[in-house]
Amino acid sequence: MKAFILAAGLGTRLKPITDFKPKALVEINGIPLIEHNIVKLIKSGFNSIIINVHHFADQVIDFVKSKNSFGIDIHFSDERNLLLDTGGGLKNVRWFFNDDKPFLIHNVDALTDIDLIKMYNHHYKNKSIATLAVQKRNSSRYFYFDDQLTLCGWINEKTSEKKIVRESSGELKKFAFSGIQFVEPVIFNFMLSSEVFSLVDLYLSIASKQRITYFDHTDSLFLDLGKKENLIEAERIIGK
Repeated sequence: MKAFILAAGLGTRLKPITDFKPKALVEINGIPLIEHNIVKLIKSGFNSIIINVHHFADQVIDFVKSKNSFGIDIHFSDERNLLLDTGGGLKNVRWFFNDDKPFLIHNVDALTDIDLIKMYNHHYKNKSIATLAVQKRNSSRYFYFDDQLTLCGWINEKTSEKKIVRESSGELKKFAFSGIQFVEPVIFNFMLSSEVFSLVDLYLSIASKQRITYFDHTDSLFLDLGKKENLIEAERIIGK
């Protein structure tokens, strides 16, 4: 299986740690986030990974090469000239996902023990263009889904910005997105025309006509390691 690790972010919330290193190389118990992710993916059956890089890109590339690419096939998508955001980053690696099989997209700063095999089977069963890993947890932003598991909208509760893109007769449920998703390669047929855009914008632009569903992993661990306050908690959990 193939995967795309989103690792090009500036790591602004982790400053001053990221003043001299990329977010992907921030360590938890002496192990960089990128290594935690790659090892987890290998254990789940992934053998071909592409990683996008921007901030201190050479450091990420050199680290992975120093580990002999962890014994699998690893490529890099170079965004040093222009940071493409998550959706633009995906659009830029279309060439890599050329085997007509579903693939995983995973934020480098998402620490979780989610069962990726179970999530893949859920995605396969529901036959949607994308399956988003979500939880019932406190957040400032949420996706809305109907009782058929289908994406219907999004809200930013800090700014009160709300987008409903698909009609539903029932009450909508809201979930926080975990930055992990299985996606069908047909999604490349629906990319936005702009060069820089987010995956959230992409999903909302196609949700009225394409079915996007969710996988609820509320019962599993999740920490957003893009936040400094979560790094100590992560070290405590992993150190057990």
